[in-house]
Amino acid sequence: MASVALQRPDKFRIGRVLGDSFTVIGRNPVLCLGLGLVVYALPNFAFSLWFWESVTLVEHGSPEPSVQRIMLSAIGVVGYVLLLSFLQSALMRAAIEDLNGKRPLIRDCIGTALAFLLPAIGISFLLALGVLFGFVLLVVPGLLLLARWFVAIPVLIQERRGVLGSLARSRDLTAGSRWPVVAVWLVVFLATLAINLSLKRLLFAFGSPSGFFVSTILAAAEFVVGSVVPAVSYVELRRVKEGTSVEELAEIFS
Repeated sequence: MASVALQRPDKFRIGRVLGDSFTVIGRNPVLCLGLGLVVYALPNFAFSLWFWESVTLVEHGSPEPSVQRIMLSAIGVVGYVLLLSFLQSALMRAAIEDLNGKRPLIRDCIGTALAFLLPAIGISFLLALGVLFGFVLLVVPGLLLLARWFVAIPVLIQERRGVLGSLARSRDLTAGSRWPVVAVWLVVFLATLAINLSLKRLLFAFGSPSGFFVSTILAAAEFVVGSVVPAVSYVELRRVKEGTSVEELAEIFS
């Protein structure tokens, strides 16, 4: 894919970030949606069916869940966290590579995601903890903290700064653009919420197995978009703050 030289934009623009995010997915549908299907939708569908079956058995008078089932559930939750972090990192790598003017390779995306799996989980945990604490105090501090660390994982993947270094770098990149970053997050969040509320009740009207399957496909697509947006935001913030073009990004971190 040919490199694209862009002039330095005057500010972080919400529409450009959202448009570029869907453009990235549209240029790499097999990689982005394929990973979403294999890594997110299918395991989630299998676990949802298993969990639904367990609950149904208890409701019909079967014995309470055994220790084995409880342990399997706990393992499933841990595996779910690992898969989500892996998928998120792989998708972010693909988005940044695409915006660098390259064609993302699935081998590179998987290798990068595996290499940074644990640090990415660490950043996600700190972000979730901080945002939760901010929302407990007041809603606004939680949103601002979310914006402050919004691009920490793309920084980790592309600049390899470690957990604390990536959080600090994200803080610097988002300074002066945090409300637009919040707006980007809110658009994605509200769109996802609207889709879930309007469609999921209808989906389950067709029966639990079919409903679970379509629901997990929908959730995978939402997760793909939600993972690509921070990566595109990272590239956009570098253009705005530092005047760094996609060509220079590719050269610096190749």
